[in-house]
Amino acid sequence: MKFFNKNVKIALTVIVGLVLLYWGVNYLKGINLLTPANSFYTEVESTEGLLTAAPVTVNGFQVGQVREINYDYDKNKITVLLSMNKEMKVPEGTTISMVSGLLGGASLVLNMGDGPAMKPGSYIPTTDLPGLMDNVKDNVLPMVSGMLPKVDSIMNNVNGLTGDPALATALARLDGITRQLQLSAQQLTVLMNGLNRSVPGVMNNVNGITSNLTGATGNLTDLSTSLKQLPLDSTVNALNATLANLEALSKQLNDKNSTLGKVMNDRELYDNANHAIASLDSLLIDIKAHPKRYINVKVF
Repeated sequence: MKFFNKNVKIALTVIVGLVLLYWGVNYLKGINLLTPANSFYTEVESTEGLLTAAPVTVNGFQVGQVREINYDYDKNKITVLLSMNKEMKVPEGTTISMVSGLLGGASLVLNMGDGPAMKPGSYIPTTDLPGLMDNVKDNVLPMVSGMLPKVDSIMNNVNGLTGDPALATALARLDGITRQLQLSAQQLTVLMNGLNRSVPGVMNNVNGITSNLTGATGNLTDLSTSLKQLPLDSTVNALNATLANLEALSKQLNDKNSTLGKVMNDRELYDNANHAIASLDSLLIDIKAHPKRYINVKVF
């Protein structure tokens, strides 16, 4: 009895271990045996890239996965067992397509129909649906093939350009220009340093000039104050009066009817005055020459 109990325990342990191992292997494959599911079948011509636990999607959302992939030797077909979510209703008219991924994997896509729900265990027909790699093969690869000759021509031109001696000469000239720019930058640095040393003296001179200007401004202010204190109004009035007198005198001199005008404009008076002056001059000359004629000096 003890031996029987021991053997039963060993057997139960082995069975439980096998069950756990089977469940763990399927779980690692992405198959959860504890999740309730409905089974459907489909037949494909090729399973390239399709693996167990590959997703089954509708509009990008996963609703199931591939449970098993078997080869039917009688029909020479590949049968795929699909494990669908329990809530998933697959209507009649639904087809399934295998789409290749960018990295080589494949998945199954349901193209939903509009008929009544199919019973679990039914076959879902397949239809062709171009995948991402098919689009790349049909659209991108021809464009790339057409671009390769142009790329080859561009590379030849680049090789010819890099091998041209003129490019080496231009690079050498550019190197010389770079050295000259570096030397100019150093000279500019030296000049800036000299200016930085000279700036304080220049600023001192500017400050001195500013101080002198400030003093001159003060002197101008004093001069302006002194000018304000001068009797400019009376001086201007006296000047205006003098100008008025000069203007009146000028009018009298120009007026032939006035006394001054007659004196200034009378030709006979002018001539008489000249004769009188000439006679007086002759008299003075004669007096100087013969003083005894005009002066008698008697001594008692």
